[in-house]
Amino acid sequence: MGLLSSLRPHRRGALSAAAGGGGQWQWSFLDAVWAVFLLAVVIFLALVFTPRRGEPLPAAADASSRAAGVVPPCAASEVDLLPCEDPRRSSRLSREMNYYRERHCPARGEAPVCLVPPPRGYRVPVPWPESLHKIWHDNMPYGKIAERKGHQGWMKQEGSYFIFPGGGTMFPDGAEQYIEKLTHYVPLKSGLLRTGLDMGCGKSGSKILSSLKVASFGGFLLKENIMALSFAPRDSHKSQIQFALERGIPAFLLMLGTRRLPFPAQSFDFVHCSRCLIPFSAYNGTYLIEVDRLLRPGGYLIISGPPVRWKKQENEWGELQAMALALCYKLITVDGNTAIWKKPAEASSCLPSHNELSIDLCSTDDDPDQAWYIKLKKCISKVSLAEEIAVGSIHRWPDRLSKPSARVSLMENGANMFELDTQKWVQRVSYYKKSLGVKLGTAKIRNVMDMNAYFGGLAAAVVSDPVWVMNVVPAQKPLTLGVVYDRGLIGVYHDWCEPFSTYPRTYDLIHADGINGLIRDPISGKNRCDLFDVMLEMDRILRPEGTAVIRDSPDVIDKAVQVAQSIRWIAQVYDSEPESDGTEKILVATKTFWKLPLTSL
Repeated sequence: MGLLSSLRPHRRGALSAAAGGGGQWQWSFLDAVWAVFLLAVVIFLALVFTPRRGEPLPAAADASSRAAGVVPPCAASEVDLLPCEDPRRSSRLSREMNYYRERHCPARGEAPVCLVPPPRGYRVPVPWPESLHKIWHDNMPYGKIAERKGHQGWMKQEGSYFIFPGGGTMFPDGAEQYIEKLTHYVPLKSGLLRTGLDMGCGKSGSKILSSLKVASFGGFLLKENIMALSFAPRDSHKSQIQFALERGIPAFLLMLGTRRLPFPAQSFDFVHCSRCLIPFSAYNGTYLIEVDRLLRPGGYLIISGPPVRWKKQENEWGELQAMALALCYKLITVDGNTAIWKKPAEASSCLPSHNELSIDLCSTDDDPDQAWYIKLKKCISKVSLAEEIAVGSIHRWPDRLSKPSARVSLMENGANMFELDTQKWVQRVSYYKKSLGVKLGTAKIRNVMDMNAYFGGLAAAVVSDPVWVMNVVPAQKPLTLGVVYDRGLIGVYHDWCEPFSTYPRTYDLIHADGINGLIRDPISGKNRCDLFDVMLEMDRILRPEGTAVIRDSPDVIDKAVQVAQSIRWIAQVYDSEPESDGTEKILVATKTFWKLPLTSL
């Protein structure tokens, strides 16, 4: 009789009388308790199974789970978890200047404490360089771009693969032909240019595709020894940033909205926008002024598509030309719908003199290299070293990799520290390969992240390997990222107490030198967040069977081993290099390739 049989006799009689219509319900204290209990169950089930748009992501484990060393998998629906680019949070924010599409991270304790699962059918990615042209469909089973843009040569599905012919809206004949056209005006094959910024979509709306063309432009520039970092925000088509990284092409989740982009001033040799739809002249030219901050003196600005000679955008095209003229940019050519400008190489050659455009010099208190959560400026930053770091003045590639730039001279004993750092990382990388079994230089590793890059010594030491390195300079540490770019390398600022702006499963190797220093407050000496949080984030962005290398004191490494075990890493601890002082240990860990059970898919 189930629940009815467990009730007291007087209650069973009352229920029977009610059922037969021959009596009245007689409430008792026990009846009230059961009613409250059943109501609570109904409310609980409603809360669990009712979708709640705009609510923060639920935590999948509490503090007791952490203490017990148990980190459960996230739900299958979180396969592409992006904590700081979550539409459930951003949908409630202002749309002015695309603020809602910028980074907005969960408060500490709100982020889900769980391991992000791979999608069903996931397999180890296609190795480089084959991945430039094809990737596994099941690793990113999102075919909307292929369906809508296959006729333009962006990408298409063939059997188990997505194929990338290299085309795009503004270069239907392929990226290689488009690049060849640009070489008539921009010295892409001379060694003068090394670092480029490929800008993504600047408009909102589900019907607007970002302009990356799945980063084929940057991918095909690699054979010219040019590193073009592509960026775009999360979009409704399962972001092309994810496709780019799966292919082994440098890319980053980012939105040009209300804040400076997380790069140093005067860093990119060229900036490229192919149908990126960024309104450069809007907001008193704020977005073009930000491009000017990032572009190296003597560098090139390339815009293809709207508004360049675009029907019904004549006003925008005129405003863009006026803004470029106000910045003293020289118009090199307008070839069809492609316009190319060159930024002046001399710092004194152009001071804002077009007051009708409201362009002024920034105050001397403004540091143009400060770019972590810094609001966009409506002024031009004057940089004293402009001529020394201009295109044509800085060394050509590959000489610039090993030559300390003028920015190094601004640091006390900078040139000596640069040389020592370069030598140190040559020794360390050799030790990693020969003694620790790190598979650098093989097809196993393509996308590499250095979480504490300093001068980019690790990236310089592996430059001959078939890899690219995202050099991350922590925002709380000395701002050395400009030196990294002077060397012809790429990177971003970041605070490791927050999630990184990339999709899950996007890096093959993550390196953390002095990991505890990434979370320690430089003034108080106290930790701003937990080692557990940082390593959980490393797990999110590391590919299955990927490698993590962590260096720190023995005590910190002991803690890291415990965390590694709780997140299913296979870890081994080694002594540091024979040349070192022996105060460090090295943790080398492999992320295990686990899958959700079929019942949870």
